[in-house]
Amino acid sequence: MDLGWVAIAVGDIAWLTLAFSLGLLSRMVGLPPLVGFLIAGFILNTQESVNTELFQKLADIGITLLLFTIGLKINLKELTKPYVWALTGLHMSFVSILFGFILYGLSFFGLSNILELNLQGSLIVAFALSFSSTVFVVKVLEERGELKSFHGSIAIGILIMQDIAAVVFLAISSAKLPSIWAFSLVLLIPLRFVLYWVLKKVGHGELLILYGFILAMGGAELFEMVSLKGDLGALILGMLIASHPKAEDIAKSMLGFKDLFLLGFFISIGLSGHITTEIVIIALLITPFVFVKSAMFLVLLLSFKLRVRTSLLATINLSNYSEFGLIVASIAATNGWINVDWLVIIAIAMSFSFIISAIINTNANAIISRNKLYLNKLQRKTRFETDNPIDIGGVRILVVGIGTLGMGAYDKMKEFYGDKVVGVDIDPCVVEKLKKTNRNVVQGDPSDADFWDRIQEQHTIELIMLTLPKFTTTLAVLEQLKQAQYKGQVAAATKYKEDTERLKQEGIMTVANIFTEAGSGFAHRVIKNLEHGK
Repeated sequence: MDLGWVAIAVGDIAWLTLAFSLGLLSRMVGLPPLVGFLIAGFILNTQESVNTELFQKLADIGITLLLFTIGLKINLKELTKPYVWALTGLHMSFVSILFGFILYGLSFFGLSNILELNLQGSLIVAFALSFSSTVFVVKVLEERGELKSFHGSIAIGILIMQDIAAVVFLAISSAKLPSIWAFSLVLLIPLRFVLYWVLKKVGHGELLILYGFILAMGGAELFEMVSLKGDLGALILGMLIASHPKAEDIAKSMLGFKDLFLLGFFISIGLSGHITTEIVIIALLITPFVFVKSAMFLVLLLSFKLRVRTSLLATINLSNYSEFGLIVASIAATNGWINVDWLVIIAIAMSFSFIISAIINTNANAIISRNKLYLNKLQRKTRFETDNPIDIGGVRILVVGIGTLGMGAYDKMKEFYGDKVVGVDIDPCVVEKLKKTNRNVVQGDPSDADFWDRIQEQHTIELIMLTLPKFTTTLAVLEQLKQAQYKGQVAAATKYKEDTERLKQEGIMTVANIFTEAGSGFAHRVIKNLEHGK
């Protein structure tokens, strides 16, 4: 693969500056930067000299790295749950049929005739609109620190099942069967121990990053060699090493590279075709369909006995159109099943859906809090076992977020207060591992209003320690504590000075910068050991 174009791409300061400026502006108004990147793509589309192939190559690598990092975090057990695979099948079927007949019905207004859309084409476009964006959802969940939350894992599971449906469609539509050598890919399962051995030897520096790139890009190349979708190969390679202790280190080390290359994806959306007034109008007409799609998600999630808050958050995450829909439409256009203009229409509608979804996601917790009484009426009396609120019991100290920092805080507080300390973490896998070490840890979502309400029923908490990885999650938890009228003490850890100042303004009892405190704690331990040696 010739990667010389990468140097050309990053050397073009004009489009980098445009993307950065609009991304920064989006962030300043409370939207994810990717909204600005989308707008940058539409602006660049007006320039005739733009190298669209370059951005597409950036996008391809970005999506490959994204699927690889998703694979690193996949819990296979989650995909076997009915509320993932069955729900996805039902939802895609309902949306494809309903939207298909609506689009075909538009022929009575002349719209379908203009774009040469027959019944078969209508169903294909509807199928493309049934997908939700893996890129968008993962980015939003990462920014909010909710990738491993219950509602986040549901959304990711549904997205993976949708991606599998896209791969099946591509295989059928291209009339191209996988190579006979595709069966040899099962050898990757026993070979994962070789991957583990190498992973153990590479350390934590640049070799770890390079090894991650080799696995992601190599997995994609390997699958393409046997006529399978390359991105699926990156996903599978990530899943193969997901259980290794260093999987999370690889994901963190590749985060910046993934985000940089995904910039090309968002810009490439705006460069996907020539824009006319008619195309924009049609895109505006089908954009509101996303709300119908969302309503179907919510109804189906509730019917599987999931709590209304979990269902609504997962629905909000999935309330958008998808890049995989563009891929489906591209194949259909190549085969002559739909007019090529539908690629641009879907791209514009997807961009509008991203903006809508970004705004709703930004205000998700506030929306749920304001409409809590009404939303609770939608909730079924019997709920899925793992989605029930948690009864903490009569403890005095709560440590929220049991990562490296939180575990240290939990262990130290337990030395002084014994069984009166309990830890809370959003990741069920982390909770399961810590329970095996005899730590009193429960699984729960700290930004869940119902979670805090359950604690308030038998109020014994005197101190809550927030050791969360994302500052936005810390703010969301503080907001829930205010809503629950919690009167005890709160302590929080931060990474950046500006975050420390923000929390002090909120009236937090103790705010600690983890880098400063780590250095201070290290020096204290050294001095203590020196005195003991004397």
